[in-house]
Amino acid sequence: MKTESTLLDADDSTLIVIDVQDKFLQRLEGDVAARVVERIEWLVQVADWLRVPTIVTAEEIEVMGPTTEAIRRRLPDSSPDMDKMVFGLAGQADIFAQVAAAGRQTAVLVGLETDVCVSQSAIGLVTEGYRVAVVADACASPEDGHEHGLDRMRDAGITVISSKGLFFEWVRDVETCHAFFRRSGIGTPKDLYIG
Repeated sequence: MKTESTLLDADDSTLIVIDVQDKFLQRLEGDVAARVVERIEWLVQVADWLRVPTIVTAEEIEVMGPTTEAIRRRLPDSSPDMDKMVFGLAGQADIFAQVAAAGRQTAVLVGLETDVCVSQSAIGLVTEGYRVAVVADACASPEDGHEHGLDRMRDAGITVISSKGLFFEWVRDVETCHAFFRRSGIGTPKDLYIG
């Protein structure tokens, strides 16, 4: 397992989108839901451009519905919603098998809710030997749950990073950064000043 002091490597990463469903988004305050969805949409596109595999979970789909359409339309066809019936995804055999099948040792987590499914998934993956990073501005929980979740994960040795920080760690150099913005046709979230 890589040490926490190393940069995140796109070639060793899997992006995992956790439970970004409309019923969870409706619990968030103000413009938090829109910001988180926008960040995740962008990161999904960045991951696709860099050939980072993406795994998507949705909790109890029959009751809570699928991944919100704004994100679903950005996902590759090879990333269907996996029906998650546990809070920590490492505890569900079919989802964990998908993580293992990606053949990468770094799991980058985004989604909902920071203090429950994201933190339990992160801690479970660390327990299974993965390096885990959570993208703080691409996760959310109602009220103060977001900060509690981030604190819990930091205490467990999980890397907490921003969308901007992740992008630059994945691309690593000016040439790749320029190539991304020239060739991908993908902009950035309106308040993420890069590119």
